Amino acid sequence: MRILVLGNMGYVGPAVVRHLRAQHPSAVLHGFDNSYFAHCLTGAKSLPEQLLDEQFFGDVRSISPRMFEGYSAVVQLAAISNDPMGEQFARVTADINRAATILAAKAAASAGVRNFVFASSCSVYGVADSTPRRESDPLGPVTAYAKSKVGAEEDLGRLDTRMTITCLRFATACGMSDRLRLDLVLNDFVACALARGEITVLSDGSPWRPLIDVADMARAIDWAILRSPEDGGRYLVVNTGSNDRNYQVRDLARAVAEALPGTTININSKAPVDSRSYRVDFSLFESLAPNYRPQVTLSQSIFRLIDGLRDMGFKDGEFRQSQFMRLQVLRRHIEERRLSANLEWLSSRVTSGLPKELVQ
Repeated sequence: MRILVLGNMGYVGPAVVRHLRAQHPSAVLHGFDNSYFAHCLTGAKSLPEQLLDEQFFGDVRSISPRMFEGYSAVVQLAAISNDPMGEQFARVTADINRAATILAAKAAASAGVRNFVFASSCSVYGVADSTPRRESDPLGPVTAYAKSKVGAEEDLGRLDTRMTITCLRFATACGMSDRLRLDLVLNDFVACALARGEITVLSDGSPWRPLIDVADMARAIDWAILRSPEDGGRYLVVNTGSNDRNYQVRDLARAVAEALPGTTININSKAPVDSRSYRVDFSLFESLAPNYRPQVTLSQSIFRLIDGLRDMGFKDGEFRQSQFMRLQVLRRHIEERRLSANLEWLSSRVTSGLPKELVQ
Protein backbone atom coordinates (compact mmCIF):
# COMPACT_ATOMS: atom_id res chain seq x y z
CA MET A 1 0.00 0.00 0.00
CA ARG A 2 1.23 3.49 -0.94
CA ILE A 3 -0.29 6.48 0.86
CA LEU A 4 0.14 10.20 0.17
CA VAL A 5 -0.84 12.68 2.89
CA LEU A 6 -1.37 16.23 1.64
CA GLY A 7 -0.89 18.84 4.37
CA ASN A 8 0.92 16.50 6.75
CA MET A 9 2.97 19.20 8.53
CA GLY A 10 0.13 20.86 10.42
CA TYR A 11 -1.67 20.06 13.66
CA VAL A 12 -3.40 16.81 12.68
CA GLY A 13 -0.80 15.48 10.26
CA PRO A 14 1.79 14.25 12.79
CA ALA A 15 -0.86 12.15 14.56
CA VAL A 16 -2.03 10.72 11.22
CA VAL A 17 1.50 9.85 10.12
CA ARG A 18 2.31 8.24 13.48
CA HIS A 19 -0.86 6.14 13.44
CA LEU A 20 -0.50 5.03 9.82
CA ARG A 21 3.12 4.05 10.32
CA ALA A 22 2.20 2.00 13.41
CA GLN A 23 -0.75 0.28 11.74
CA HIS A 24 0.85 -0.24 8.33
CA PRO A 25 4.59 -0.65 8.95
CA SER A 26 5.25 -2.01 5.46
CA ALA A 27 3.31 0.72 3.65
CA VAL A 28 5.05 3.39 1.60
CA LEU A 29 4.07 6.64 3.30
CA HIS A 30 4.74 10.04 1.74
CA GLY A 31 3.90 13.59 2.77
CA PHE A 32 3.34 16.76 0.72
CA ASP A 33 3.19 20.13 2.42
CA ASN A 34 3.77 23.84 1.84
CA SER A 35 5.58 24.07 5.19
CA TYR A 36 3.79 27.16 6.52
CA PHE A 37 3.92 25.63 10.00
CA ALA A 38 6.88 23.26 9.72
CA HIS A 39 8.80 25.21 12.37
CA CYS A 40 5.93 25.15 14.90
CA LEU A 41 7.16 22.05 16.73
CA THR A 42 5.87 21.59 20.27
CA GLY A 43 7.65 19.13 22.46
CA ALA A 44 8.48 16.69 19.69
CA LYS A 45 11.48 14.53 20.55
CA SER A 46 12.17 13.97 16.87
CA LEU A 47 10.89 15.38 13.60
CA PRO A 48 7.46 13.78 12.93
CA GLU A 49 8.35 13.42 9.25
CA GLN A 50 11.07 10.91 10.11
CA LEU A 51 8.30 8.32 10.07
CA LEU A 52 7.70 9.00 6.38
CA ASP A 53 9.50 7.31 3.53
CA GLU A 54 9.74 10.69 1.85
CA GLN A 55 8.60 14.28 2.40
CA PHE A 56 7.76 16.48 -0.58
CA PHE A 57 7.37 20.25 -0.42
CA GLY A 58 5.04 22.30 -2.57
CA ASP A 59 1.77 24.18 -2.89
CA VAL A 60 -1.37 22.09 -3.43
CA ARG A 61 -2.66 24.86 -5.68
CA SER A 62 0.06 24.05 -8.21
CA ILE A 63 0.71 20.36 -7.61
CA SER A 64 1.29 18.32 -10.77
CA PRO A 65 -1.04 15.41 -11.63
CA ARG A 66 2.11 13.28 -11.84
CA MET A 67 2.45 13.57 -8.06
CA PHE A 68 -0.44 11.11 -7.63
CA GLU A 69 0.89 8.28 -9.75
CA GLY A 70 1.36 4.97 -7.98
CA TYR A 71 -0.61 5.68 -4.79
CA SER A 72 -3.44 3.52 -3.51
CA ALA A 73 -4.78 6.24 -1.16
CA VAL A 74 -4.59 10.03 -0.84
CA VAL A 75 -5.47 11.92 2.35
CA GLN A 76 -6.31 15.60 1.87
CA LEU A 77 -5.54 17.53 5.07
CA ALA A 78 -4.14 20.65 3.37
CA ALA A 79 -6.32 23.62 4.32
CA ILE A 80 -6.58 27.11 5.69
CA SER A 81 -7.82 25.58 8.85
CA ASN A 82 -9.97 27.84 10.99
CA ASP A 83 -12.45 30.70 10.96
CA PRO A 84 -10.10 33.64 11.77
CA MET A 85 -7.70 32.62 8.99
CA GLY A 86 -10.62 32.01 6.66
CA GLU A 87 -11.99 35.49 7.25
CA GLN A 88 -8.65 37.21 6.65
CA PHE A 89 -7.73 35.03 3.67
CA ALA A 90 -11.15 34.28 2.22
CA ARG A 91 -10.05 33.90 -1.40
CA VAL A 92 -7.06 31.72 -0.49
CA THR A 93 -9.32 29.61 1.73
CA ALA A 94 -11.60 28.91 -1.23
CA ASP A 95 -8.62 28.22 -3.51
CA ILE A 96 -6.90 25.78 -1.15
CA ASN A 97 -9.78 24.18 0.73
CA ARG A 98 -12.09 23.77 -2.25
CA ALA A 99 -10.49 24.29 -5.66
CA ALA A 100 -7.19 22.57 -4.87
CA THR A 101 -9.04 19.66 -3.25
CA ILE A 102 -11.01 19.04 -6.44
CA LEU A 103 -7.90 19.33 -8.62
CA ALA A 104 -6.18 16.79 -6.37
CA ALA A 105 -9.16 14.43 -6.44
CA LYS A 106 -9.42 14.58 -10.23
CA ALA A 107 -5.70 13.95 -10.62
CA ALA A 108 -5.84 11.11 -8.11
CA ALA A 109 -8.75 9.49 -9.94
CA SER A 110 -6.94 9.78 -13.28
CA ALA A 111 -3.85 8.21 -11.73
CA GLY A 112 -5.84 5.21 -10.52
CA VAL A 113 -5.88 6.03 -6.80
CA ARG A 114 -8.32 3.71 -5.03
CA ASN A 115 -9.32 5.85 -2.01
CA PHE A 116 -9.48 9.62 -1.54
CA VAL A 117 -10.06 10.97 1.98
CA PHE A 118 -11.12 14.56 2.55
CA ALA A 119 -10.94 16.16 6.01
CA SER A 120 -14.18 18.13 6.24
CA SER A 121 -15.81 19.67 9.32
CA CYS A 122 -18.98 19.66 11.38
CA SER A 123 -18.80 23.46 11.24
CA VAL A 124 -20.80 23.13 8.02
CA TYR A 125 -23.92 22.94 10.22
CA GLY A 126 -23.45 26.52 11.48
CA VAL A 127 -26.16 27.56 13.91
CA ALA A 128 -28.39 24.57 14.58
CA ASP A 129 -31.19 23.92 17.05
CA SER A 130 -30.84 21.43 19.88
CA THR A 131 -31.54 18.46 17.60
CA PRO A 132 -28.29 16.66 16.75
CA ARG A 133 -27.43 17.19 13.08
CA ARG A 134 -27.34 14.23 10.73
CA GLU A 135 -25.60 14.07 7.38
CA SER A 136 -28.88 14.54 5.51
CA ASP A 137 -29.90 17.65 7.47
CA PRO A 138 -29.72 21.13 5.92
CA LEU A 139 -26.36 22.86 6.13
CA GLY A 140 -25.84 26.39 7.41
CA PRO A 141 -22.18 27.42 6.94
CA VAL A 142 -21.59 30.94 8.27
CA THR A 143 -17.82 31.35 7.77
CA ALA A 144 -15.49 31.25 4.77
CA TYR A 145 -13.88 28.14 6.23
CA ALA A 146 -17.18 26.26 6.59
CA LYS A 147 -18.36 27.38 3.15
CA SER A 148 -15.16 26.10 1.58
CA LYS A 149 -15.72 22.69 3.16
CA VAL A 150 -19.32 22.54 1.91
CA GLY A 151 -18.21 23.51 -1.57
CA ALA A 152 -15.50 20.86 -1.63
CA GLU A 153 -17.93 18.17 -0.48
CA GLU A 154 -20.41 19.13 -3.20
CA ASP A 155 -17.75 19.19 -5.92
CA LEU A 156 -16.36 15.83 -4.81
CA GLY A 157 -19.85 14.37 -4.95
CA ARG A 158 -20.19 15.42 -8.59
CA LEU A 159 -17.02 13.69 -9.76
CA ASP A 160 -17.61 10.90 -12.25
CA THR A 161 -15.09 8.35 -11.04
CA ARG A 162 -14.74 4.86 -9.65
CA MET A 163 -12.48 6.15 -6.87
CA THR A 164 -13.90 5.70 -3.38
CA ILE A 165 -14.28 9.15 -1.81
CA THR A 166 -14.85 9.72 1.90
CA CYS A 167 -15.61 13.15 3.34
CA LEU A 168 -15.04 12.97 7.09
CA ARG A 169 -17.02 15.74 8.79
CA PHE A 170 -14.83 15.92 11.85
CA ALA A 171 -15.96 17.20 15.22
CA THR A 172 -13.85 20.05 16.63
CA ALA A 173 -10.27 18.87 16.93
CA CYS A 174 -8.47 18.80 20.27
CA GLY A 175 -5.54 17.14 21.99
CA MET A 176 -1.77 17.19 22.11
CA SER A 177 0.25 17.22 18.90
CA ASP A 178 3.84 17.57 17.78
CA ARG A 179 2.65 20.83 16.17
CA LEU A 180 0.14 21.97 18.76
CA ARG A 181 -2.48 24.62 18.00
CA LEU A 182 -4.04 26.64 20.79
CA ASP A 183 -6.66 28.29 18.58
CA LEU A 184 -9.07 25.46 19.37
CA VAL A 185 -11.54 25.62 22.21
CA LEU A 186 -10.34 22.84 24.54
CA ASN A 187 -6.66 23.48 23.83
CA ASP A 188 -7.18 27.19 24.53
CA PHE A 189 -8.84 26.48 27.87
CA VAL A 190 -6.02 24.21 29.02
CA ALA A 191 -3.42 26.80 28.02
CA CYS A 192 -5.34 29.56 29.84
CA ALA A 193 -5.59 27.48 33.00
CA LEU A 194 -1.88 26.60 33.00
CA ALA A 195 -0.53 30.03 32.11
CA ARG A 196 -2.98 32.29 33.93
CA GLY A 197 -4.91 30.17 36.38
CA GLU A 198 -8.05 31.50 34.73
CA ILE A 199 -10.15 30.34 31.79
CA THR A 200 -11.65 33.13 29.74
CA VAL A 201 -14.73 31.99 27.83
CA LEU A 202 -15.29 34.46 24.99
CA SER A 203 -18.93 33.40 24.51
CA ASP A 204 -21.68 33.01 27.09
CA GLY A 205 -20.71 29.35 27.39
CA SER A 206 -23.91 27.98 25.89
CA PRO A 207 -22.75 27.00 22.35
CA TRP A 208 -22.47 23.31 21.61
CA ARG A 209 -19.27 21.74 20.29
CA PRO A 210 -18.62 18.10 19.49
CA LEU A 211 -14.97 17.17 20.14
CA ILE A 212 -12.56 14.61 18.73
CA ASP A 213 -8.94 14.06 19.74
CA VAL A 214 -6.33 14.14 16.96
CA ALA A 215 -5.45 10.54 17.80
CA ASP A 216 -9.03 9.51 17.01
CA MET A 217 -9.03 11.61 13.84
CA ALA A 218 -6.09 9.53 12.70
CA ARG A 219 -7.97 6.31 13.40
CA ALA A 220 -10.95 7.51 11.34
CA ILE A 221 -8.67 8.43 8.46
CA ASP A 222 -7.15 4.94 8.60
CA TRP A 223 -10.66 3.49 8.23
CA ALA A 224 -11.43 5.75 5.27
CA ILE A 225 -8.18 4.78 3.54
CA LEU A 226 -9.27 1.14 3.67
CA ARG A 227 -13.00 1.65 3.07
CA SER A 228 -14.60 -0.25 0.20
CA PRO A 229 -17.52 1.20 -1.80
CA GLU A 230 -19.70 -1.61 -0.45
CA ASP A 231 -19.23 -0.09 3.00
CA GLY A 232 -21.10 3.20 2.69
CA GLY A 233 -21.05 3.82 -1.07
CA ARG A 234 -18.54 5.12 -3.58
CA TYR A 235 -19.06 8.66 -2.29
CA LEU A 236 -19.68 9.09 1.43
CA VAL A 237 -20.12 12.08 3.71
CA VAL A 238 -20.06 11.04 7.36
CA ASN A 239 -20.05 12.91 10.67
CA THR A 240 -16.91 11.75 12.45
CA GLY A 241 -16.86 11.74 16.22
CA SER A 242 -18.91 10.23 19.03
CA ASN A 243 -22.41 10.91 20.35
CA ASP A 244 -21.16 11.09 23.93
CA ARG A 245 -18.71 13.87 23.05
CA ASN A 246 -21.16 16.70 22.36
CA TYR A 247 -20.42 19.40 24.94
CA GLN A 248 -21.44 22.93 25.77
CA VAL A 249 -18.48 25.28 25.95
CA ARG A 250 -19.04 26.04 29.63
CA ASP A 251 -18.88 22.31 30.41
CA LEU A 252 -15.47 22.11 28.71
CA ALA A 253 -14.24 24.99 30.85
CA ARG A 254 -15.46 23.25 33.98
CA ALA A 255 -13.78 19.99 33.00
CA VAL A 256 -10.45 21.76 32.56
CA ALA A 257 -10.85 23.63 35.86
CA GLU A 258 -11.55 20.34 37.60
CA ALA A 259 -8.34 18.87 36.16
CA LEU A 260 -6.37 21.91 37.36
CA PRO A 261 -7.70 22.78 40.84
CA GLY A 262 -7.60 26.47 41.67
CA THR A 263 -8.48 27.55 38.15
CA THR A 264 -11.20 30.21 37.93
CA ILE A 265 -13.64 30.56 35.05
CA ASN A 266 -14.61 33.91 33.57
CA ILE A 267 -17.63 33.63 31.23
CA ASN A 268 -18.68 36.60 29.10
CA SER A 269 -22.40 36.57 29.85
CA LYS A 270 -22.92 39.65 27.65
CA ALA A 271 -21.26 38.19 24.57
CA PRO A 272 -23.25 38.23 21.31
CA VAL A 273 -24.71 34.94 20.14
CA ASP A 274 -22.00 32.63 18.81
CA SER A 275 -22.62 31.83 15.15
CA ARG A 276 -21.23 28.31 15.60
CA SER A 277 -23.35 26.14 17.82
CA TYR A 278 -24.33 22.65 16.84
CA ARG A 279 -24.86 19.20 18.26
CA VAL A 280 -24.03 16.35 15.93
CA ASP A 281 -25.32 12.81 15.46
CA PHE A 282 -22.45 10.40 14.82
CA SER A 283 -24.56 7.24 14.56
CA LEU A 284 -23.69 6.60 10.92
CA PHE A 285 -19.95 6.59 11.61
CA GLU A 286 -20.44 4.34 14.62
CA SER A 287 -22.40 1.84 12.51
CA LEU A 288 -20.02 1.89 9.55
CA ALA A 289 -16.76 1.88 11.52
CA PRO A 290 -17.42 0.18 14.89
CA ASN A 291 -13.74 -0.74 15.28
CA TYR A 292 -12.61 2.84 14.65
CA ARG A 293 -14.88 4.71 17.04
CA PRO A 294 -13.21 7.42 19.15
CA GLN A 295 -11.39 6.02 22.18
CA VAL A 296 -9.81 9.09 23.79
CA THR A 297 -12.01 10.54 26.54
CA LEU A 298 -12.36 14.24 27.31
CA SER A 299 -10.37 13.74 30.50
CA GLN A 300 -7.58 11.97 28.63
CA SER A 301 -7.38 14.76 26.07
CA ILE A 302 -7.14 17.34 28.85
CA PHE A 303 -4.43 15.54 30.80
CA ARG A 304 -2.40 14.82 27.67
CA LEU A 305 -2.49 18.54 26.90
CA ILE A 306 -1.51 19.39 30.48
CA ASP A 307 1.38 16.94 30.44
CA GLY A 308 2.54 18.05 27.00
CA LEU A 309 2.46 21.77 27.81
CA ARG A 310 4.18 21.23 31.16
CA ASP A 311 6.92 19.19 29.50
CA MET A 312 7.47 22.17 27.19
CA GLY A 313 7.71 24.53 30.16
CA PHE A 314 4.70 26.42 28.82
CA LYS A 315 3.92 29.60 30.81
CA ASP A 316 2.98 32.12 28.12
CA GLY A 317 -0.05 34.07 29.30
CA GLU A 318 -0.04 35.94 25.98
CA PHE A 319 -0.07 32.80 23.85
CA ARG A 320 -2.87 34.18 21.67
CA GLN A 321 -0.23 36.42 20.09
CA SER A 322 2.24 33.56 19.60
CA GLN A 323 2.97 30.91 16.98
CA PHE A 324 0.53 28.63 18.78
CA MET A 325 -2.11 30.59 16.84
CA ARG A 326 -1.96 29.71 13.15
CA LEU A 327 -3.19 33.13 12.03
CA GLN A 328 -0.30 34.78 13.86
CA VAL A 329 2.17 32.52 12.05
CA LEU A 330 0.82 33.49 8.64
CA ARG A 331 0.82 37.17 9.55
CA ARG A 332 4.47 37.00 10.59
CA HIS A 333 5.43 35.22 7.39
CA ILE A 334 3.82 38.07 5.46
CA GLU A 335 5.25 40.85 7.64
CA GLU A 336 8.76 39.41 7.30
CA ARG A 337 8.32 39.05 3.53
CA ARG A 338 8.41 35.29 3.37
CA LEU A 339 4.84 34.93 2.10
CA SER A 340 2.79 37.04 -0.27
CA ALA A 341 -0.71 38.24 0.63
CA ASN A 342 -1.89 35.28 -1.45
CA LEU A 343 0.09 32.95 0.86
CA GLU A 344 2.64 32.04 -1.77
CA TRP A 345 6.30 31.74 -0.79
CA LEU A 346 8.39 34.63 -2.06
CA SER A 347 11.53 32.51 -2.25
CA SER A 348 11.78 29.34 -4.28
CA ARG A 349 14.33 28.04 -1.77
CA VAL A 350 11.50 27.29 0.66
CA THR A 351 10.15 24.51 -1.55
CA SER A 352 13.46 23.40 -3.05
CA GLY A 353 12.90 19.87 -1.77
CA LEU A 354 10.27 19.20 -4.46
CA PRO A 355 11.48 17.72 -7.75
CA LYS A 356 10.90 20.20 -10.60
CA GLU A 357 8.90 17.66 -12.60
CA LEU A 358 6.28 17.60 -9.81
CA VAL A 359 5.60 21.34 -9.93
CA GLN A 360 3.46 22.84 -12.69
